[in-house]
Amino acid sequence: MTTRTCLSVILAAGEGTRMKSALPKVLHPIAGLSMVGHVARAASIAHDDGDQTQISLVVGRGGPEVLQAVNPFCPSADVYEQTERLGTAHAVLAARQAIARGYDDILVVFGDTPLIEADALSRAREVLAAGADVVVMGFRTDRPTGYGRLIEQGGSLLAIREEKDASEAERKIEFCNGGLMALAGEHALELLEAVGNDNAKGEYYMTDVVEIARARGLSTIAIEVDYDNVLGINTRAELAAAERIWQDRRRREMMLSGVTLLAPESVFFSHDTEIGQDTVVEPNVFFGPGVKIAENVLIRAFSHLEGATVATGAQVGPYARLRPGTELGEKAKVGNFCEVKKAVVHPGAKINHLTYVGDAVVGANANLGAGTITCNYDGYNKHLTEIGKGAFIGSNSSLVAPVRVGDNAYVASGSVITEEVPANAVSFGRARQINKENRAPKLRALYRRTSKSG
Repeated sequence: MTTRTCLSVILAAGEGTRMKSALPKVLHPIAGLSMVGHVARAASIAHDDGDQTQISLVVGRGGPEVLQAVNPFCPSADVYEQTERLGTAHAVLAARQAIARGYDDILVVFGDTPLIEADALSRAREVLAAGADVVVMGFRTDRPTGYGRLIEQGGSLLAIREEKDASEAERKIEFCNGGLMALAGEHALELLEAVGNDNAKGEYYMTDVVEIARARGLSTIAIEVDYDNVLGINTRAELAAAERIWQDRRRREMMLSGVTLLAPESVFFSHDTEIGQDTVVEPNVFFGPGVKIAENVLIRAFSHLEGATVATGAQVGPYARLRPGTELGEKAKVGNFCEVKKAVVHPGAKINHLTYVGDAVVGANANLGAGTITCNYDGYNKHLTEIGKGAFIGSNSSLVAPVRVGDNAYVASGSVITEEVPANAVSFGRARQINKENRAPKLRALYRRTSKSG
C-alpha cells in the first residue's frame, strides 16, 4: 500500500441550514474535534503514504476555518471553492486540478460523516490495488426505504438505483449506497467529466459513475461497511446521536485496552484522550481535549479534566477540576472540590480539598491544607507561586503571588503570605487574636434591636 499515492477529496461545502447555526456544518464538534477533522484524520491514517498524503477540501463558506480544522492531519491540504451547488460529481470536479496530478487512488468522502473509520477507507484502497476501478461503500439494513440500492451480479456492482427508479424486486434489496467512493486515479477525471445532468434537478450525481464505468469495461465493486461509517449529520439531534456512537466506540476501546470504567455510559472522552492500563475511572467523569493519563491512576467521580497530564499512581477527585497546563507527578493527589490550573505538582504532593492552585509549582511531598489558594492574578497579569518540597501549607491560607515557600517550610493556618518563606521556617501571616471578655451577650442584644426581622 505504501507504494501507492492517494488523494482524499473531502466534500465540505454544504450550507447545513438544518443545523440552524452561524458555524459551518462540518465544523460542529464530535468529542471536541470538528466533523471534518474526524474525516481528515481517518483519511490521513488510510493514506499511509508518508510525504505522498494529500487532502483536497471542497468548501463553501468558512473555507479558511475548515482548512484550519484539517491542517493538523494534513498540513499540505488545499482548498477549492464550490460556487454552485450542482450535485456531488460537480462538487468533486471543483478539485479537478488536484485530481489531475495523477494519484493512484482517489477517495471521495464527506465532511459531515464524522464516524468514518480509517479501516473502511483502507479496505477501499486495497480493492483498488487489487484491480478495481470504482469502489462504492455500502451498508446493509432491514429498513432500506429511502436509500439508493446497490445492484450486484457475480461479485460486480452493476448500478446504484435510487428508490424512485427501482423495480419492485430492486426495492427489496437491503444493500444500500453509503455515498462514499474510491476511484482509480487513471480513470477518475474521465469518469467524472462523463457524468451528465439529464435528471429532474439538472444536477451531476456521483452515483452515475458506476454505470459509466461499466459501459467502458471497467471494474466496479461494492464493499460493505458498518452503517455508522456513512452516517451523515444534518441536524443537532443527529450530531448528538453521532456523539453517542463515538463515545460508545471509545469506551469499548478503552476497556479493551485495560482501563476500568465503573459506569461507562457516564464517562465522556475527547478525541485525543490517552489513558494507561489499570487506571480506574469512576462515574461521571469528563475528559476534555489534551488529557494524558498514565497507568494505575484513580480518577474519582464527578471530575473534569482538560489539557492535563497525570503520572502513574496519582489520584484525582472526586469533584476535582484539572485545567490546561496541569501536570501531576507520580502518586500526587488532587482531592475533592479542588481546582488546579497551569501548575506542576511534583510526586507525592497532596492537594486534598477545597483548594485552588494556579500558575504554581508544588514541590514533592508538599501538603496543601483545606482552603489554600494561590492568589495568582492581580487583575492584569498572572504570577507564579513556588512551594518547596516537603512544605506544609495550613488550612485557609492565601499565597499572594509572586511568592515562594521554601523546602520543608511550615505556613500556619489562616495566613496570608506575601513575602518569601525561607526553607525550614514557620510563617504566621495573620492578625493577632483579641478576646473581649463578657461582650457576647451585649453583642446579641445589639443585633436583636437592629435586626429587620425582629
